[in-house]
Amino acid sequence: MPDQPILVTGAAGFIGFHVARRLLAEGRGVVGLDNLNDYYDPALKRARLDELRREQGFTFEQIDLASRTSVERLFAKHRFPSVVHLAAQPGVRYSIDHPHAYVDANLAGFVNVLEGCRHHGCGHLVYASSSSVYGANTKLPFSVEDKTDHPISLYAATKKANELIAHSYSHLYRLPVTGLRFFTIYGPWGRPDMAVYLFTKAIVEGTPIRLFNHGRMRRDFTYIEDVTRAVLRLVDQAPRDGGQGAGAPAKIYNVGNNHPEELTHVIAVLERELGRAAVKEMLPMQPGDVTETFADVTELMRDTGFRPQTSIEEGLRDFVGWYRGYYRI
Repeated sequence: MPDQPILVTGAAGFIGFHVARRLLAEGRGVVGLDNLNDYYDPALKRARLDELRREQGFTFEQIDLASRTSVERLFAKHRFPSVVHLAAQPGVRYSIDHPHAYVDANLAGFVNVLEGCRHHGCGHLVYASSSSVYGANTKLPFSVEDKTDHPISLYAATKKANELIAHSYSHLYRLPVTGLRFFTIYGPWGRPDMAVYLFTKAIVEGTPIRLFNHGRMRRDFTYIEDVTRAVLRLVDQAPRDGGQGAGAPAKIYNVGNNHPEELTHVIAVLERELGRAAVKEMLPMQPGDVTETFADVTELMRDTGFRPQTSIEEGLRDFVGWYRGYYRI
């Protein structure tokens, strides 16, 4: 076991849990950080933590990243060689009514992580951005070279701000940073506010599924195990000066399936796996949403050899299997 563990923020969250578990499976020490807030059911977060605590080499710190002194103390204690920063206040729609939660977690918290990395010898910060930074872009697929100057939600704006702030730290302090623009991620232990989870719950309970844009939405659904493989390949691959970073050791990648699916097809697969029909409620577009996401993952494939491997049918089968087990259906 390495003397210095890797910090995974948001370790009780969906992606953080899977990344921490994969690191532990590879024999690496992990300090997991989370504030266990109630944006969604904290019982699911605690259940993920219970899974991680079964693994040798895992320790947990319940810390709010907006607490500057707590974050400083943690970084000073461990001097993490690498940090995988996945904690954030998520959700496009929630950001419309709760803006301060995003400023505290996604801006103040992010700067506190950067300061910890800067002052305590971190060799590489890998951080979560989002496909939402592409805003209302109509050119598909989305490329990391595309402009991202017009976010259409506060959540997206905070993620774009993260990319800019990270680049400034990389430029000023030669801190290697890698930003990951995640596209719609799903799979076992997923988030209850995400489409696949919501659709599954509605089908099981016989309640209507609200389909915005009358169901003509397409998302680049990306299976969680594909995501964790990409993240782990990048942790030990700190960027060097030049390239995207314009002289700074900074990179940004899309992490997606490179194959968008219409929501109606996703529902059809779930109906088949669950053996039940969905009740659909067709609705118009809503503020902050985009009609389609589609990741160009050329750079990620070139630099890491990553290639998404999981079809939507296979991934949804695995998710439904987990859902049945977790909820004893």
